Amino acid sequence: MIVTAVKTPKITSQSGDIYAVLDSSLPTLHDGDIVVITSKIVSICEGSIIPVGDIDKEDLIEWESDLYLPKTSSAYGFHFTITNNTLIPMAGVDESNGDGYYILWPRDAQQTANDIRQYLAEKHNLSKVGVLITDSTCQPQRAGTGGISLAQSGFAALRSYIGTPDLFGRPLAVTQANVAGGLSAAAVVMMGEGTEQTPLCLISDVPSVTFQDRDPSAEELQAIQFPLDKDIFEPFLTAVKWLPGKRTSAKN
Repeated sequence: MIVTAVKTPKITSQSGDIYAVLDSSLPTLHDGDIVVITSKIVSICEGSIIPVGDIDKEDLIEWESDLYLPKTSSAYGFHFTITNNTLIPMAGVDESNGDGYYILWPRDAQQTANDIRQYLAEKHNLSKVGVLITDSTCQPQRAGTGGISLAQSGFAALRSYIGTPDLFGRPLAVTQANVAGGLSAAAVVMMGEGTEQTPLCLISDVPSVTFQDRDPSAEELQAIQFPLDKDIFEPFLTAVKWLPGKRTSAKN
């Protein structure tokens, strides 16, 4: 696997749409390439940003959350939230590299990934091209941040081992490899978290990826996500009193 960070100009609210950034920064693509894009520049380019000072950050986090815990629940002063079926601090709201703005998560990361995949496939005349939109988060009891997938298109997000034997013939009952998550983690390491100015990444030569010349189906997207009561961490996730965020009300 070859993972290459791609430098861009500084992305600001004046940078134009995400396609202008991709056109100016990406090299020529080839079949089997996966383009990784940080959610931050997707949000900046689509205008999912709010000037710091225009809204109270606490209110903004609650508005962006499906479920949230009060700030006082965290020793570090963070809100913990569940947003888009993802456990994430602060509902993804970020100020780093924001140039005076709160940067929200993209409005519809999955639709954006689908649209970009189709655009790149047509522009570069490709049948096998993937797109990943990523963010960074933390893992319980581990220092540092790592990359996660918010959306993917053009390849299977999961590789199932269910029903196959392990090295000693024992059948695997629940094992699935999170391909999208693993690729996101590798890409975010290369893209960096500070002043690297590399919010794009190109992954190539990945034999374990199953490419799809289409958007992921609704069933495939559903398979990536677990409801709280079926999650392996359900005893922890349901042991606290989640409060409903404004995002839930807005969707209803």
